Amino acid sequence: MHYQSNWTTQVGLITHRARGAHRQQNLASALRMIDNRFNDLANWDNPQADRYAVELDIISVDLDIGGNGEAFPAIEVLQTTILDRRTGARTPGLVGNNFSSYVRDYDFSVVLPEHNKGRDGFSLPEDFGELHGRIFKAFVASDVFRAQFRKPPVICLSVSETKSYARTANVHPVLGIEYVPNYASLTEQYFGKMGLEVRYFMPPKSVAPLAFYHSGDLLNEYTNLELIGTISTMEAFRKLYRPEIYNANSVAGQTYHPSLKHQDFSPTRVVYDRAERSRLATEQGRFAEETFIKPHRDRLAEWTAQFAA
Repeated sequence: MHYQSNWTTQVGLITHRARGAHRQQNLASALRMIDNRFNDLANWDNPQADRYAVELDIISVDLDIGGNGEAFPAIEVLQTTILDRRTGARTPGLVGNNFSSYVRDYDFSVVLPEHNKGRDGFSLPEDFGELHGRIFKAFVASDVFRAQFRKPPVICLSVSETKSYARTANVHPVLGIEYVPNYASLTEQYFGKMGLEVRYFMPPKSVAPLAFYHSGDLLNEYTNLELIGTISTMEAFRKLYRPEIYNANSVAGQTYHPSLKHQDFSPTRVVYDRAERSRLATEQGRFAEETFIKPHRDRLAEWTAQFAA
């Protein structure tokens, strides 16, 4: 059997993804949060705290596994661009940041519940996350990725409610205080199959650590402005997604146990529907199963074998 895999990326403005009756107001509020936080962190030669603005593009990655033009939306990430209002320069930031994947939704919202249905204890399927991890590795290794992005991706997620985190003595000038978890979570294992490792840092003036998933040298491979672009963007999103953790009124201590049941937090003016996101994950997982996984199972197994760990 001979086939080819073709990657394409589509760049869309993040404004196209605002939803709801107050979508324009919500979007403006979120972007304002990002810009304010960026200038707060990039405070050198910035006396009025208004020098920089962050532009966000949605990078939609389509995979044509058979080369016949029937593309599947495999991955969606964000690209930051930093605008220096003083000089007019626009500098590419990091790619990654947020991360969306129909195959990941299939794994967590379809495969995992069905595997554990009726079982006494929780377990993972033997090959859980293997296909998704290999697809991601294939994209990062592709000519399409290398032609458009200068550095490896960094994906920034929230901490896990099921773990505790201990503060260390390691402090980075931009990323902040490093924390270490008490064990490796399912998310860490899943992203590990994508070739990514994780470090946890609480940036200056933040109240909780963020999880930075990366394959390169996180502390030395990226510039301060690149890291600040990711921090300001993803911290704003996390305040919207999980205000109980990231907009809490108290700062993470020496040992930190995050919880969505925490009541001492400040709600944001932008409302995020977590229940809707869960429903959407199931719908997208079923879509991936019916249009991508089942029809191309054998081809996918053969093609992705070259990206096995």
